[in-house]
Amino acid sequence: MVSTNYAPELTGIGPYATQLAEHWAVSGARTDVLTGMPHYPAWRVDERYRGVWRSRENRGGVHVHRRRHYVPPRQTALRRGAFEASVLVHGILAPPPGRPDAVISQMPSLAGGVIGARLARRHRVPHIPVVQDLMGAAAAQSGIRGGGRAAAVAAKAERYALRGAALVGVIHESFVEGVTALGVDPGRIRVVPNWTHVRSPSADRSATRARLGWAEGTPVLLHSGNMGLKQGLDVLIGLARLAPDIRVVLMGDGNQRDGLRERAEGLPNLDFLPPADADDFTDVLAAADVLAVTQRASVLDMSVPSKLTSYFVSGRPVVASVADEGGTADEVRRSGAGVLVAPEDPAALLAAVRRLAADPAAADALGARGPRYVAQHLSREAGLARFDALLTEALGCAPRAARTGDTRGGARR
Repeated sequence: MVSTNYAPELTGIGPYATQLAEHWAVSGARTDVLTGMPHYPAWRVDERYRGVWRSRENRGGVHVHRRRHYVPPRQTALRRGAFEASVLVHGILAPPPGRPDAVISQMPSLAGGVIGARLARRHRVPHIPVVQDLMGAAAAQSGIRGGGRAAAVAAKAERYALRGAALVGVIHESFVEGVTALGVDPGRIRVVPNWTHVRSPSADRSATRARLGWAEGTPVLLHSGNMGLKQGLDVLIGLARLAPDIRVVLMGDGNQRDGLRERAEGLPNLDFLPPADADDFTDVLAAADVLAVTQRASVLDMSVPSKLTSYFVSGRPVVASVADEGGTADEVRRSGAGVLVAPEDPAALLAAVRRLAADPAAADALGARGPRYVAQHLSREAGLARFDALLTEALGCAPRAARTGDTRGGARR
């Protein structure tokens, strides 16, 4: 597997890549992961890995090969390009040893997709890219500086990574059109949704609120996860200015965090919290009254936030300030666990939060649909089984000559 993000990262793509690789290792496969240094969502290299050029670890039975790369503290198209280039160069120059039976690459990393395609081509084995985000669309839609010029370059790299793949996995059907536009036969696209990778909340809700200093009777609107450009989190600052009686909490990290703090200066009802520990994460989500997912109005088909799988398991209602025609809106509608409002509209977001706060019974009923949706569609077992089926199909489609690699000690993935 090639995935720029991996454990010990706790949010974003890292947990999915980790659980998938460990699942295959437990099944008896020799599993190698080519990854970078942990840096997400803070966009700072974890202090335990600073100064490390290369390393090899064994985590959960997986052989993890880390390669150093540039980590931009702020996002521009040029800096993102430098990040991808450094991942690409080091990954190509120092791939894991041995010959795999298949190569899986986790995208949105353009470099990861290109490395995966090159490794698969070198060893004449199936390549299975998994599209978590479309970077060409992201460059155009996220508002990153210089993104318009970068979109064509990103799309070219995505086309290279995807067109020769045995099969292409996408985490949501809203990506199918964009992947098809890159030259992939729709018959080779498989939908493999992300699953809920966190446990259900277990702590007493009132006790958690008291520990966090959230007064009973004060509605708490919480956003958790990456604080980047595409999230459009200024809408929450705008809401806090309109409603001093509502506590707005931004929990997480990201390259826009410092700028958001500056713009929120002087707002006593807006708090910034660091990312919660894995053992505490869903308890904090469940202690809020309403959970917010926000995106810029321009974000349509590039991304479906992984935070939704965690939001749903918490049992709290979701208010989504997103474009109505995008994949995120589709997922909220499908779950039945949230309401949609216009993006980048603090007043509309506030009105939805006030309605839920005024009717706790209705809010609880709405939130309760989330865990039911998770149980029916987003369980870890179902998610991993879909990937098993994807890999089995790709290996079955591969020419026999491409599947005669070294399999000592089990299949190698």
